[in-house]
Amino acid sequence: MKKLLSLAVAALLVLGLAACGNSQSQSADVDLTTYYESMADQLDWDDNYMAEMPDDMLDTYYPGLRDIETEQFIARAPMMSAVVNEVVLMECKSPEDAQKAADILQQRADEQADGGAWYPDSVEAWKGAQVAVNGNYASLLVSGDSQATLTESYNALFAS
Repeated sequence: MKKLLSLAVAALLVLGLAACGNSQSQSADVDLTTYYESMADQLDWDDNYMAEMPDDMLDTYYPGLRDIETEQFIARAPMMSAVVNEVVLMECKSPEDAQKAADILQQRADEQADGGAWYPDSVEAWKGAQVAVNGNYASLLVSGDSQATLTESYNALFAS
């Protein structure tokens, strides 16, 4: 009877550990397109406002970023707007690549916050930009009017 009870307890422990492992790996899988689309809907950003950044613009704003291999990549900004909004979301192949991407994204944010954004309101918005690394994920979120919303919802993707 003791052997049977010990075997049952051991089996339950193994199943419990396996279940914990599965929940952690599932929470690490973030669908960046779903996140972006939900934020775009919430903030009334349609494709006519937040356009996909063309390669030449990416190379100008983020030199070296396109050299980093990604699983998912979203880079959007308004082509013309008086309001600062720029979103770059990446799932890289490794945490090291995510950190390289974050360094490039931070350089853009720093340059804009140091006066590159020209207008005082734009410079202030860039000072509030968030660059984050979560495992293989790197992001830049900057939105003068909606910074808190973007930041909180993005960070919630990785909360466990």
